[in-house]
Order: sequence, then structure tokens, then C-alpha cells
Amino acid sequence: MSYLDYSLGTIPTGWRKLLHVLWPLVFLLSAVCAIGFLMLYSVAGGRLDTWAEPQMMRFAAGMVGMFIVGFVPIWVWRNSSVVAYAVSLVLLMAVDLVGEIGMGAQRWLEIGPLRLQPSELMKVSLVLLLAAYYDWLDVKRVSRPLWVLIPALLILLPTALVMKQPDLGTAILLLAGGGAVMFAAGVSLWYFATVIALVGGLVFAVVESRGTPWQLLQDYQFRRIDIFLDPGADPLGSGYNIMQAQIALGSGGWGGKGFMQGTQARLNFLPEKHTDFIFTTLAEEFGFVGAASLLTLYALIVAFCFQSAMRNRDRFGSLLTYGIGSTFFLFFAVNMGMVTGLMPVVGVPLPLVSYGGTAMIILLTAFGLVQSAHIHRPR
Repeated sequence: MSYLDYSLGTIPTGWRKLLHVLWPLVFLLSAVCAIGFLMLYSVAGGRLDTWAEPQMMRFAAGMVGMFIVGFVPIWVWRNSSVVAYAVSLVLLMAVDLVGEIGMGAQRWLEIGPLRLQPSELMKVSLVLLLAAYYDWLDVKRVSRPLWVLIPALLILLPTALVMKQPDLGTAILLLAGGGAVMFAAGVSLWYFATVIALVGGLVFAVVESRGTPWQLLQDYQFRRIDIFLDPGADPLGSGYNIMQAQIALGSGGWGGKGFMQGTQARLNFLPEKHTDFIFTTLAEEFGFVGAASLLTLYALIVAFCFQSAMRNRDRFGSLLTYGIGSTFFLFFAVNMGMVTGLMPVVGVPLPLVSYGGTAMIILLTAFGLVQSAHIHRPR
């Protein structure tokens, strides 16, 4: 049933919408961002203007955007889902043609004074479109092959464009985030089992092909796998980043070395200490207690999203909230797995903590969609 079918008396209007805001989510997001400001101040050597101050300004803009998006009726966002996806896809194509190159990858667009990373926008647009698709689709057709193929193509198309940049981390998030929405929509588990089996078979084939005439990867790519499994094999080369990150993690102990006392960050041993590896700075300065506290805040954010999704009787709002919560979980899980050596280094920043304007504003706006679904849910 559409929100248009509900009587106006069941939908909060004007100032009444403030009463229906998911305030715990607002406070949790603010707390995580505050930790980010603190760590950016630390890694800059006690300077606000380097990274912390610009990030605070983006946080303010993102919070305003979250409330604006949250107060707009959810059906507006459902009807805009195709346009949002199409615009994101066009921007991804534009990156391939005129995108700016940085850190060996072509991921950004310069639009006047704005530097935009379209792949961040696609993370949200993809979830938005898939939620609208499954809201439109009859539940009985969800697992039929044709109706599974359509969302699969919607996921694979932007994933291929992002892989070309190359940006393996974002590609993984697009695949997993899209898969999470399909799972929540009720797609048969046999499809997921088939994909997992195919991936497992591919990994086995890649490993077995090494040293054969039909070798599936280049030698340098196998070398990267070796370094991931044993960073100490090249401590001053390919394994340097992860080894320094692990040193920082281990040296923090239970309580940490103290604020701005982390030697790995202060002496510039940590790579990308203000972006991808900022979690290791937190762990070094505040120890296991600090790292666990941040992880708890992240877990609570996901929990409130899932709770809101389960209580929402509107299928679109529920799937949208579940998809954004799942994508957020994957976001910080991949980063933490990456910097602890559990996953290869794929260039995924720590959400709301790492320095980055596009990611901060778009992520807070995405939580505005969660607020819109929560505020305008059927009552």
C-alpha cells in the first residue's frame, strides 16, 4: 500500500515530525563524528584547520541535509529512485571520461568548487532503487529467474564501472549492499548459495592455476596475495602498510598511550593516517577500550536501523532502512578488517571518522532517508 493511500491524519506534519525523529540515531551519529574530529585533530599534530575543522563544516552540512531529507515524505524518495540511480550511473560514466586521478585511481569529478566521488552516491542510489523495485514487484515473483536477473544487472553495472576506476573496496560494498536488499526482500537462498559456490570455485581455480600455462592471474597479483597472507615477507615494501597498522594496534594495549601520544601516527609511520588507517590511531591512543567503544557505537547505529526496519509496515521504507543499515555495517566492517589484516587493503575509509567530504555528507544524507522512512511510517 502506498503512503498516498493513508489518511493525512496518520502522517505527521510540520513541527509534529520532530516528535517522530529517530533521535537516538541522531545522537549516535553525532558521537561517532565527534570521535572523528578528535582523531583528525590528533593526527594533524594538534591543528584544527588541517582536517578537523573542514570535517566539522561538512558534518554541519550533512546534519542539515539529513533533517531536510528526513522531513520529505518517503513516497517522494521512492518516486525519485530511478532518477537518482540514473544520475549516479551517468556520473560514474563521466568519471571514466573526465574524472580526476588521485592515488593511482580515477574516482573523482571536479564540478566547479565541488569535488565529488560518484561511487559514494551510487551506494545510496542503488539501495534506493532496489527497495523501490521490490516494493513494486509482487512478492510471489521475487525468486523467479527473470525478476532476479533485473536487480542483479542493476547491481553489476555500477560495480563494473567502479572496478574500472579501480576501486575494489567500493565495488565490494555495492555487491554486498545490493545483495543485502535482495536477501531482505525474500530472494531464495539457493541464488546466494550458487553465487557463493561459484566464488569459491573461482578462488580454487585461481590458486590451482599458479605456475601453469593457464595461470589466471599475473605474477605480481599472486605476489599481492602472498603479502596479504604474510606481510612480513616484504616489511619495507608491499607489507609495510599493514605491518605498521598492526604495530599501532598492538602497542595501544588495553588503555592506550594517551591522546596525541601515539608514536606510529605522530612519527608518520602509519600510512593514510587521516583516512583509511585512522582506526589504528584510535586504537594506539585509546587502546582496546577506545576501539571497543567506537565499535559499540557503530553496532548501536546498525541496531536502531534494523529495529526501525522491522517495525515499519511499509515494504519500501523497511527495505530502504535495512539496506542503508547493512551498507553502513559493511562499510566499517571492511575498514576494520582491512587495517587489522583480516582482509586485503582495498581502500575503504572508516565511515564518519575518516577525513572525506563526499562520504560524510552523502552518508548523513542516507541516514536522512532512514529518518524519512521512520517519520512517515504507517501508524
